Amino acid sequence: MLLTRPARPHPALRFLRRPKAALLASAVTVCLVAAGAPAEPLGVGDRIFPELGNPGYDVAAYDLAFTYPGSNDKPLQAVTTIEARLTDSLKRINLDFAHGTVESVEVDGRRAAFTSAGEDLVVTPGHVLPLGSVTRITVRHTSDPVAADDHDGGWVRTTDGLAMANQADAAHLVFPCNDHPSDKAMFTFHVTAPNGYTAVANGLPTGAVKAGGSTTWSYRSQHPMATELAQVSIGHSAVVRRTGPHGLPLRDVVPAADKKELEPWLAKTPDQIAWVESKIGPYPFETYGVLMAQASTGFELETQTLSLFEKDIFTEPAYPKWYIESVMVHELSHQWFGDSVSPRTWSDVWLNEGHATWYEALYAEEKADRPLQDRMKAAYGASDRWRAAGGPPAKPKPPAPGQKIGIFRPNIYDGAALVLFALRQEIGKDAFERLEKVWVQENRDTSVGTADFVRLASAIGGRDLTGFFQDWLYGEKTPPMPGHPDWKQVPPPAPSKPARKS
Repeated sequence: MLLTRPARPHPALRFLRRPKAALLASAVTVCLVAAGAPAEPLGVGDRIFPELGNPGYDVAAYDLAFTYPGSNDKPLQAVTTIEARLTDSLKRINLDFAHGTVESVEVDGRRAAFTSAGEDLVVTPGHVLPLGSVTRITVRHTSDPVAADDHDGGWVRTTDGLAMANQADAAHLVFPCNDHPSDKAMFTFHVTAPNGYTAVANGLPTGAVKAGGSTTWSYRSQHPMATELAQVSIGHSAVVRRTGPHGLPLRDVVPAADKKELEPWLAKTPDQIAWVESKIGPYPFETYGVLMAQASTGFELETQTLSLFEKDIFTEPAYPKWYIESVMVHELSHQWFGDSVSPRTWSDVWLNEGHATWYEALYAEEKADRPLQDRMKAAYGASDRWRAAGGPPAKPKPPAPGQKIGIFRPNIYDGAALVLFALRQEIGKDAFERLEKVWVQENRDTSVGTADFVRLASAIGGRDLTGFFQDWLYGEKTPPMPGHPDWKQVPPPAPSKPARKS
């Protein structure tokens, strides 16, 4: 029997339930501050990215329209429309946005003043937006793939077009948004490109309209999505369609010239989905597929319903077959862990990467005879070094300036998977597998935190696991492994001595 708890109230409802006096004081304070202070960048207080996201509203939906000029070294013309519910009374609205030129802003159909502050677009409408109201913000702007080259993400320029890689906080390099995974929303995309190009985005297609020398492709998500998971691909692409488990529509996007060569890899997805479903339950979205981009990124990315891969990983003979398949399962597993169930803060990212690494390793064990325990023992031996370098799994050190993807260190991949291995050792295999299924079902389409996982694990494990998780997730040193007292930390190899000159 699955455990359930009352649904969390909508953020706006939590504000509405406060006493009227508190509401009035809050509204007056916000308005006075907004009226008297200069525009400044705001944030939701994320420990890793303090200026990411913005307070005072909850985005319900984005409508993004991009016009691609046929060259990936020129800005795209774009229109971003945001529908949001006010969780406070605001005279100004901050949006995360950088590296584009804003041409105009409208709030509820009326022109609004705007300025920039840091990496925020600060919008001042002609009237105070009251708490609980729904507002529509329309920004006409450019979206510049060249400007994003010097940053960690945003537009990725491919040999024949563009793709997106917005993790960790780079969606605002592409479009104005509330760029934090705690504020998920529905997405609609309209992409206009010259005839001969194919545009694909998250979700299901809703139409393609030709007009003269261009085509406008439209897509819509069926589930809320974090901004970091948005994906738009524009290129000379082939879209390969097939059917997955339970009639799930699958569509892969590959360079048209390489379609035949890549087909054996694409054909693996249905069985991989069935394998993950056997572990944690039904696939959570309306479609899935892989986007094989002709680009050099150095990573793969779990963009929702359309995971981004470098094409070369599938054609480079140095990568063994089992490794490539396990990487495919890693990104697929993220559709449950990270996409459907998103982190509330970036310190919770271990929940994404630890679980994806766990199922990647479990798949390699079952399909390629690569023992999970051997990998975990090796991770245990390196864990103290990883914690010293990058922080404990649930308290990663902030990245260095200009290196925002620097939070993706071994401590939140194999180091976090090691925590899950320890948990399975602690509560038993049956309880652990039940926890995994309940976690993704109970938290589908939400953003949750580490404390939520600890509470659920304690409930299913039958005892308070707060102390266990405190040591494993936040300790500077790695605790003893349950059931394996012989496992030890392995010192790093001594640096090689320079060759002596004779």
